[in-house]
Amino acid sequence: MGRLDGKVALISGGARGQGATEAKLFATEGAKVVIGDLLDEEGQKVEAEIRQSGGEVAYIHLDVTSEADWMAAVEIAVGRFGKLDILVNNAGITGIQASGGPVSIENATVEGWDRVLAVNAKGVFLGTKHAIPEMRKAGGGSIINISSVSGLVGDVRPSSGAYPASKGAVRLLTKATAIQYSNEWIRCNSVHPGLIETPMTDGTFPTPQDREDRIAITPIKRIGTPEDIAYGVLYLASDESSYVTGIELVIDGGFTAE
Repeated sequence: MGRLDGKVALISGGARGQGATEAKLFATEGAKVVIGDLLDEEGQKVEAEIRQSGGEVAYIHLDVTSEADWMAAVEIAVGRFGKLDILVNNAGITGIQASGGPVSIENATVEGWDRVLAVNAKGVFLGTKHAIPEMRKAGGGSIINISSVSGLVGDVRPSSGAYPASKGAVRLLTKATAIQYSNEWIRCNSVHPGLIETPMTDGTFPTPQDREDRIAITPIKRIGTPEDIAYGVLYLASDESSYVTGIELVIDGGFTAE
């Protein structure tokens, strides 16, 4: 038996990186999975891989800043698979992606700030808002919001501040959701990855030495993998965590412990 047998999951940002790894792992563990992303070609490849492995899956174009897209994604999950048990708010962008490179707070643009907050914070709000009514119908559910260690501590290098601000918002939205909906058996937890080897973190290290410097200040001397995060998300999605809500699951190789 799989750890998610009989469950239906919706994962945003599921076309690559952590989201794709989560989607494949969930399917392996018995879940029916809906993948949402802007990267249609990559998302459809993940869909095909899961289907070829015997999993039940659907891909949908999802701009997490669009309420209409979220409504359509939830409708696909319920229409195709009958219900919605799990939401993973995984989609996100960095300040570097929004600005085209590292910038300080005083040099940041309003447009870059708004873009990061729209994807990372508003996107989580919209997913949560539209998943809750269907989870209520299903008798409960689990919402897992991917925050960051940057939602707990300041950036280790100068930045616009938009990324940690957005991830801090995710952290506290998670707690508010957990408290408000606990009496309906809807759990909500945040996951706080450290630096993970994904396409989103490309460009984080301008030089090989920058990479080595980051590893040097991480107690477990390596960069994290998408699998490191996916297994934590799997635990929170499963009934094994039925008494767990409102927590911050930090998966960072000990980075924030020092």
